Amino acid sequence: MRMKPLAAACLLAALAGCASTGPAATSSRPAIDGQAKNILFFLGDGMGINTLTAARIYAVGEEGELAIDTLPESAFVKTFSNDAQVTDSAASMSAYMTGVKQNNGVISMSTETRAIAPTMDGKRTVSRCNNGRAVPTLAELAKARGMAAGVVTTTSVTDATPAATYAHACHRKLEEDIAAALVPGGAGYNAALGKAGLDLVFGGGAQQFTPNDAGGKRADGRNLLGELQGQGWRVASTTAQLQALAPNAQPVIGLFAQNHFAYEAARDPVKQPALAEMTAKAIDILANNPNGFFLMVEGGLIDHGLHATLAKRALQETVSYNAALKAALDKMNKIDPGLKNTLIVATADHDHTLLINGYSPRTGKTTPTHPGILGVVRSLPDGKVRLDKDGAPFTILGFGTGEHRIQGSRKDVKLTDEIAAGDDYHQEAVVRTKAGSETHGGADVYLGAAGANAELFRGTIDNTRVFDLIKTAAGL
Repeated sequence: MRMKPLAAACLLAALAGCASTGPAATSSRPAIDGQAKNILFFLGDGMGINTLTAARIYAVGEEGELAIDTLPESAFVKTFSNDAQVTDSAASMSAYMTGVKQNNGVISMSTETRAIAPTMDGKRTVSRCNNGRAVPTLAELAKARGMAAGVVTTTSVTDATPAATYAHACHRKLEEDIAAALVPGGAGYNAALGKAGLDLVFGGGAQQFTPNDAGGKRADGRNLLGELQGQGWRVASTTAQLQALAPNAQPVIGLFAQNHFAYEAARDPVKQPALAEMTAKAIDILANNPNGFFLMVEGGLIDHGLHATLAKRALQETVSYNAALKAALDKMNKIDPGLKNTLIVATADHDHTLLINGYSPRTGKTTPTHPGILGVVRSLPDGKVRLDKDGAPFTILGFGTGEHRIQGSRKDVKLTDEIAAGDDYHQEAVVRTKAGSETHGGADVYLGAAGANAELFRGTIDNTRVFDLIKTAAGL
């Protein structure tokens, strides 16, 4: 692909390295020709390559393609953190948002910041964070240029991934402090977001915004939703209220769960909108800014399904994430035909230990009557159930770590396609962990990109380089 002159210049600048020096004062300047006016960053939490491959087969079969497969540019991303071979979501997302390597557990702070967990003083969470310094995020840089900025997630909006977009903390568990960072002018507000703050926040986590005596988890007595409403923010808590939001510049926060959303297959569509619905509405609202917008969209429950070794749930969440990406591609191509002024980047923050075992015949997609990749391994060419050394069947999908590990011989395991394809079947693991504690994996993750200066994303790059390349592509 031939680069535009500006894109070529940006690439040279990117190769030379870009250091984050902090957001300037708001200049309200539009992107110039060749720069990305709109930036959409999609993050599949825990969506390693095996998960992405399995989700493709689950949804559309081996020869099909998901929305992320259609993005014309691609790269592999190294995900190690500053202090660990295998990263957590806080350090990895912070690296994407700031271009700075972080220690596990740290939210958008300088490299030397130590992750110090909060302590409890009675019912009050107390921060002991007194080290390190905040470093600028892409959302802050966007706001400094007069762009709109928003966050959409299926987890609590104070969880590690969304938090790294707009807050700074020495530990991801400081969720009360992270929530306060969103309230302009209030105690703990992140002033680097500018006087008005973010323009849009959609997700879960209402409990972090309301006091204990109102059913929330805030021990300081503050009602952050009330404070935001007092500043003119719109507040939504149901799908109908989301759908009714007018596409104007008035800031909005939509919190549709006390904590995280339910899994996609178990979600009540009246109470909790789909990720694609939230993404489409966010674009409608943010696109009103003449200087463009920055939007972060997270499919956060992919990670939850994998930690629980619920492969079916994780694959369904990956399909939901891709539906949101497709919705964004369709909508942005109508707003900006050919994405000439829009950069869309889709990736994951880290891998998991999901395995795809061989050598089963091709299964095609999963249907209500056909388990597909969720079933047991079969032999070629006869399609008979394949047995392990103990004479027992085993599943196509498994985990390196997880809660379901057979003790001793597997000879008495009674396993069928129907059992393995159950909604809440826990695939077997090589190493047993406590329930819900399957570990992240350390493999590189996939990144796809489309639109303005997407050709910058090529080869194998560090997660901190993604920040540099987005910053270069948009001229931030």
